[in-house]
Amino acid sequence: MKIAVVGDTLLDIDLTGHADRLCPDAPAPVLEVDRRLERAGGAGLVATLLADDGHEVELITALSDDDASARLRALLGPVRVHAAELGGPTPVKMRLTASGQRIARVDEGCAMPPFPVVEPGLLAALESADAIVVADYGRRFTSVATVRAALERAAKRVPVVWDPHPRGTRPTAGAAAVTPNLSELLTFSGREVDEPGAVAVAGDRLRQRWGAQAVVVTLGERGALVCGPDGDTHVAVPSAGLRIEDPCGAGDRFASSLAVALAQGEPLRSATEAAVATSAAFLAAGGVSALRVGGGAGFGTAADAASSDSPAVALARRIRATGGTVVAAGGCFDLLHAGHLHLLEAARALGDCLIVCLNSDDSIRRLKGPQRPVMNEHDRAELLMGLSCVDAVEIFTEDTPEEVLKALRPHVWVKGADYRPDELPETKHLRSWGGEVVTVPLQPGRSTTGLAAAIASLG
Repeated sequence: MKIAVVGDTLLDIDLTGHADRLCPDAPAPVLEVDRRLERAGGAGLVATLLADDGHEVELITALSDDDASARLRALLGPVRVHAAELGGPTPVKMRLTASGQRIARVDEGCAMPPFPVVEPGLLAALESADAIVVADYGRRFTSVATVRAALERAAKRVPVVWDPHPRGTRPTAGAAAVTPNLSELLTFSGREVDEPGAVAVAGDRLRQRWGAQAVVVTLGERGALVCGPDGDTHVAVPSAGLRIEDPCGAGDRFASSLAVALAQGEPLRSATEAAVATSAAFLAAGGVSALRVGGGAGFGTAADAASSDSPAVALARRIRATGGTVVAAGGCFDLLHAGHLHLLEAARALGDCLIVCLNSDDSIRRLKGPQRPVMNEHDRAELLMGLSCVDAVEIFTEDTPEEVLKALRPHVWVKGADYRPDELPETKHLRSWGGEVVTVPLQPGRSTTGLAAAIASLG
């Protein structure tokens, strides 16, 4: 599906670590940074999420000719960027977090820029889009007359989902859904809207004021409230007990998912339910902190792990932060068999998550010869992710998993009993951070080599 994303793009940087001392010259904490994560923010985050979902994404925005903009273009990967001249520095927002607690945010280049000059040709991608998401972050892009006129025309043909901002411009008429959160609804309506009935009244008034087909108010852990075309149809959609620790990116995930569901022909209510479910899963998996730069299908690579961008590294960090036990197991897993399943189930029982460190295709060829692997690394990773005992997969390209283990820092490293812990090169690393190596007895008669030979004999 082809999705166009329109709006303001910025560079988001997360610095996370620990703070156990104060500055000598002021009562301010000193953050020892363990991790730096850069990602596209604003409309760029919406585009990233949709590209990760496998959609063809066109981002229509304004950027500057500076270092932050160059980094943004690299982070956006497969997204096709159509950018007007911003007329000021690319905005950068840096969040500082110590031991899970946000301690500061630093903004650079966030002063209000002049109105960008948007040539009509820049908006051509709207004409072939199956759906459009407008991510208004209050930086004037959606105030440009040519942009607004193009969006109004597009709304007559495809769903336009508009995620508004208190400092932004009013949505264009005909939007399929406008998605303020509760705080934004309060700002837009100028009244208290804590109770569901008041939320519904305020949402419906805004729907009429904006000329939108619907207003869908996101309510965090309470889900969303749909204010549809009929004034008396207000449907509360529960979020199945979601607990939100860091809501960053939740609104972007909701708006992008809602647009896709509407483009697929889903009615407003079921589309909203799907968007709530997708947003809940996104937050439960770690939200923006678990995003892997460049996309992916639930597993990462050694390069990702080294830069702390992979889902596996984010999962390990979350489990450690809550006092849980991180377990890792490694191998080629070429042609899964019952022996593999036994080992992985035993490994998962030792802790609170299991991360499989998977040899890449090149690594296996060096270890086992040019005829292996039988299955490529992506197929092997997908099969492993299909097992209920596996929580994440990390692909490594080296001959041994030492580097990926340094990034994951598991408490337990599991191998088959055909290995002796003291002979493994990774054992010294496990012990350096207090981890241990555990061996699991092998299942007699189960081996990939034997299975591969049996399959070859059939030919």
